[in-house]
Amino acid sequence: MFDAPRILSFLQDSLKRGQRACLVTVTDVTGASVRNPGAHMAVAEDGSYAGSLSGGCIEKAVIGEAKKAIGADVAHQIAYGAGTAIIDIRLPCGGRVDLLFTPLSESGVIDALLDCLAARQVGVLALPTGSDKPKLLNEGATGWHEGRFLVRHFPPLRLLIAGHGGTVEALVRQAGALGIECLVATPDPEIATGLATSPAKTQLLSRLGEPFDFTLDNWTAAAFFFHDHDWESAMMAEALASPAFYVGAMGSRATHEARLDMLRDAGVAETSLARITAPIGLIPSSRDPETLALSTLVQIVDRYNAVIGAQFSPSRGS
Repeated sequence: MFDAPRILSFLQDSLKRGQRACLVTVTDVTGASVRNPGAHMAVAEDGSYAGSLSGGCIEKAVIGEAKKAIGADVAHQIAYGAGTAIIDIRLPCGGRVDLLFTPLSESGVIDALLDCLAARQVGVLALPTGSDKPKLLNEGATGWHEGRFLVRHFPPLRLLIAGHGGTVEALVRQAGALGIECLVATPDPEIATGLATSPAKTQLLSRLGEPFDFTLDNWTAAAFFFHDHDWESAMMAEALASPAFYVGAMGSRATHEARLDMLRDAGVAETSLARITAPIGLIPSSRDPETLALSTLVQIVDRYNAVIGAQFSPSRGS
């Protein structure tokens, strides 16, 4: 689901250009599969598409089926892989994937879903079978419910980067390559100036204890890269008081122990302190800015996928 906003935007753009389109959704998985239930691919009537459902194994067949659904203007289901009637297409992993093809001729429901995600709210897309039209719901888990397949969409990952040094700019570059929105808080005017032309929203800190200009929600990760840890105490306390799903900080284990003492003195509870990931990142002892940024980004994306992945329906087989 990490690529869902891009796929939905492609669908919206195609429909607004006057093309009909089809939203293709994984509904069930048996055995091994590249994608989980709820994953999407979008196909326009000219054959252009966004997204991938198998890593290249069935995409051409999916485009053909999507065009059939667009022409008939009726949703239909089809399965590929083990135990299906389509004997000329087999998945190398030996599994099976069930797909729902939903034709669309106008963008209303997609517009509403994208508006919902832009407002940092969860939206549930209800996809019917047959000739009924999709609807947007406020609640529901990914999976079949009363003859409709529900897909629970979460706001996209947003990344707050607080600190100074080359890792801040490196992480903005790397996250930007994935389309991740970055919020930067730094006391370094050179970093603020360097990011002025980037998509990142930047707050130049002028004093210790200055609060964030940004709101941290359930789908925001906060990463701290301060060498002068006096800067981070109040901001980290603010992050820990928020619902941010990840709070990580640079530094050795000894540095982290000193950080914890500082936060305890500031009145931060032990339950909140236990939320901190430190030393930050998956690669031990990362030293150069690019590697530390990559190490951090991979860890954050993994945590985000775990948060939203827990909402997916389980596959039918192991």
